[in-house]
Order: sequence, then C-alpha cells, then structure tokens
Amino acid sequence: MLTQWLHTIPPVLVYVVVGLVVGIESVGIPVPGEIVLVTAALMASHHDGISPVIVGVVASAGAITGDSTGYALGKRFGPRVFGWAGEKFPRHFDAGKVGRAQALFERHGARAVFFGRFVALLRILSGPLAATMGMHYGKFLLANAAGGIAWAGGTTAVVYFVGEAAEHYLAEFSWIALLVVLLAVIAFSVRARLRRSPR
Repeated sequence: MLTQWLHTIPPVLVYVVVGLVVGIESVGIPVPGEIVLVTAALMASHHDGISPVIVGVVASAGAITGDSTGYALGKRFGPRVFGWAGEKFPRHFDAGKVGRAQALFERHGARAVFFGRFVALLRILSGPLAATMGMHYGKFLLANAAGGIAWAGGTTAVVYFVGEAAEHYLAEFSWIALLVVLLAVIAFSVRARLRRSPR
C-alpha cells in the first residue's frame, strides 16, 4: 500500500533530496525542483515523521544557496555561462529565451529576482543573469532570499494543507487522495511548462 511505503522513507532523505534538487535547479541546471518540493510537501501531510516546516526551510536554503552559486558563476565567467548552457541544454537556454529574460531583468532589476523565483525559466537564470548584468550582490541576495523563502514556504504550505484536506475528506482512501493530488499537481506543472515552451 502506498501510505505504508511512504512511512518507510527516512525523513532525512526527503530533506536532503529537496535541498539538493532545489539548489541544483537554482544554480542554473534544469532539474524538476518544483515537482520535488510539491511531492515532499504532499508526503509531509501523510507522513508523521516529515515536517512541512523543515521541508520549507531546506527548500529555501537550497534556493538561496543555489542562486548565490549561480550568481558567483555568472560573475566569474560572464556571458560564457549562457554559451555553455545553450550547448548543454538548448531547449532551456536558446538565445531567444535568454534574451527575453535579460530584457526583463534590465527593466525590473531586483523585482525580477524576487518574482522570477515563481517562474521556471527565471528561477534557473536568476543568479547568472543578475551577475552578468552587474547587479550588486547585496541587492541580489536580499531579493533572492525573500523570493526563495516566499516560493518555498508558500508552495510547501499550500500543498501541505491541500494534502491534509484530501486526507480528512477521504480518510479511508488516503492513498488514493495522495495519488490523485500528486498526479494533478504534476500534470498541471507539465502542462504549464509545455504551454510556455513555444514562447
């Protein structure tokens, strides 16, 4: 049974995976950080040992650390970072997408760093772009930390309470509720990414 299997997963492993995947995505490598965070928050609503607070904290730490690492890479290597990323991940870092993200950063500065945390492409490009465009690290760090905490904490809280509500109303079929909510969230995320990709 799915619920019993979830209870066999060590909470520390969940926290480590969330922090690492969110951090790697924030550096600039396109991995599914948001899906991992949503899954962990949903697990917390069905697993007594997994704390949603710790999930939110490690996701925030991963986001802030990853973006700061991306900033350092952008500062060190400049536009070459995007050339390398374009070769390795052409679907995510073609010239058009990077150009649009850069125009957004030029226009909005720190606000783009904060709100970019809620947009998949900007979440990946935030650190390197801010550095190559000369944004002061203190200003970047403040916007980055605020955005990371708002995104990680907000996502965790919303998904956790949705999972709690699903379990409350479908107590006898909690594993079905978990599966349905998880599939719905993943389907919504994938659909949103597909709709954005042609743009």
